Amino acid sequence: MKRRSFMVTGGLTALLAGINLGRASSNNVPKHGVPHNDFGPPPPIKDRLYQGPFINYGPAANVPGSDVVMTTTPSTAPVRNFGMGLVTYICDEVGPPKPKNGSLRSAIEKLAKWELGDVLYLRVDWRDIQKEPGKLEFPEHWNLTFEMAKKYGKRVAFRIQLMSPVIEPQSLPDFLNDKVPMVKLGTTDEIGINGKVHYAPRYDHPEFMKAFKEMDTLLAERYNGHELVEYVDTCMYGFWGEGHTWPFEGSPLPDYYKARDTFVEIFEHQAANWSKTPLTTNTQPDYNHVGNAEVLEKTIRSYNWLRTDTIFIENEQIDVLSNRPTWIGATIEQGITKGNIGDLRVVDGLMRNENIIAHVKDVGPNYFSLWNWHDIALENLMSYHDKYPKALNTLSRSIGYRVRPSWIWSFEKEGYPGLVLGLVNDGISGVPGALRIQVRDAANTFEVSGSLDPGYPLPGKVRQAVIMLPKDTQWEGLRLSAVIEIKGVRRPVTWACAQKLEDDGALILKRNL
Repeated sequence: MKRRSFMVTGGLTALLAGINLGRASSNNVPKHGVPHNDFGPPPPIKDRLYQGPFINYGPAANVPGSDVVMTTTPSTAPVRNFGMGLVTYICDEVGPPKPKNGSLRSAIEKLAKWELGDVLYLRVDWRDIQKEPGKLEFPEHWNLTFEMAKKYGKRVAFRIQLMSPVIEPQSLPDFLNDKVPMVKLGTTDEIGINGKVHYAPRYDHPEFMKAFKEMDTLLAERYNGHELVEYVDTCMYGFWGEGHTWPFEGSPLPDYYKARDTFVEIFEHQAANWSKTPLTTNTQPDYNHVGNAEVLEKTIRSYNWLRTDTIFIENEQIDVLSNRPTWIGATIEQGITKGNIGDLRVVDGLMRNENIIAHVKDVGPNYFSLWNWHDIALENLMSYHDKYPKALNTLSRSIGYRVRPSWIWSFEKEGYPGLVLGLVNDGISGVPGALRIQVRDAANTFEVSGSLDPGYPLPGKVRQAVIMLPKDTQWEGLRLSAVIEIKGVRRPVTWACAQKLEDDGALILKRNL
C-alpha cells in the first residue's frame, strides 16, 4: 500500500456522495507564510551571556589583549544530543514488525540497537492505547520500544492517530462507536486502499472532544517531560493525523470556521498538556480547509516544532520548513527504498535515496526518518545501508546542530580573568532551543554559566560569548560544557569536536595553539 501519493491538481471534482461538506472560499482562508510573518520573540532565557561586539584594543576595549589560547576542529563522528538525530521507525500505521522468524521482541531490539538511529518512533491508533474511559493500556510493541530505548541509550517519539484509512472500522476506541457520529467520505483508489468506504468522525462532537481531552491528559501525565521522550506529534485532522483527507474535498465539519475552531481547540489542549515536551505539527497545506494554517502558526508561537511527511510534493511545505524561526526544530519523514536493484529507482545515475537525502539537507532539519514504507524490519534498512552506506552515514554526521567552541580567547580585565568563546555549528540546523554554556573547576568549587540567544549558533556562522571567571582563577584545566534548554527543561549536550572529551561530553580547557 502506498502511504500517500499526494498530487496537487487543478479542478479536482468532489468525490463525496450524499452529503454536503462545508468548504470556505479561498478568500476566507488566511495564509500564514513563514518568511513573511513576524512570529514574535524567541523563547525567554535566563542569564543571557554578552555576545559582542568584542574589542581588543584602545580605550573601548572590553576584552583587552585577548588572545586565542585553544581551538577545536569538527568531529567526523555522529553526535547524539537531544533535539537532533536519525529516527528509526518501530511502528507505522500498519503496525510493528511482523517477523517471519523470531519474536516481536527480537525484531524491535534489533531496530533499537542499530547504531545509526538516535530516536525510536511509534505511530499507533487511539484504539491501540485506550480500551475504556479513564484508563490507558499500551500494546506490547509500545512497551518494548520504551524498554529498548532505555537499554540502548535511545529516545522515543510518537503519534496517536485519531483517524487512519488503514484501520477497520476506525481509529477511535470502541466505546465511542455509539457516541460520535461518523460522516461518509466515499471510496478512492488514490491512496492505495481500493474498495474501502472511508468515514471521518465529527471531531467537534462533545463526546469526541471530551474523550480526546481525557486521553491526551492521561498520556501527558505519564510522558510530559519524560526522560526518554523526544517529541510528540500533534493530533491533527484526517488521514494518519496529517491534516488532510485527500483526495476527498471539504471536511465532515459544517464549515471552515467550525473546523478551524475545533482544531485550534484540540491543539491548544495539547500545547497546555505538553508543557515540557515539544509537539511537532505537520506542515500539510490546508487542502480540506480545517485550519491547518492557524494550528501551524500557534505551533510556532508556542515554541513547538514542525514536521513533514514529504520532501518532493508541495512547495508550500518546503517554504515553511526552510524559513522557520531558528529556534524551531523540524523533522522530515520520507520512506527510503531497500537495497535490491529493482527497488533503488535510479534516474540519471542517482539512486532515489541519495536524491531524498540531498534534498533533506537543503531544508536544514533536525531529524530524518529511517523507514521502509510499511515494511518495517532492520533487515530491510540494512539491505540498502550495507551496500550503499555513504548517503545515510554522511547525513548522520550532519543532521541537526553540531556545536563546538572553535576559538577560545583568554584575557584579563580589572583583575578578573575571562574567556571569549567563538561557537560554531557544523550541522545543518539551528539549535532548537537555547544553548547554555557552563564553566566549572575540577573540584566543583564554582560554576559560571549563561545562555546564548535561542537558535544560535547558526550553521556556517560564529556566535561569540564571554564568560567571566572568579578572580585569580587559572583557565587551564577548567571544564567547558553545554546544555540545551527547551521548554524550560535542560539536557546535556556533547560538543561536536574532534578533540578528546570527558565521559559527560565536557571539554577540558588547555593551551593547544
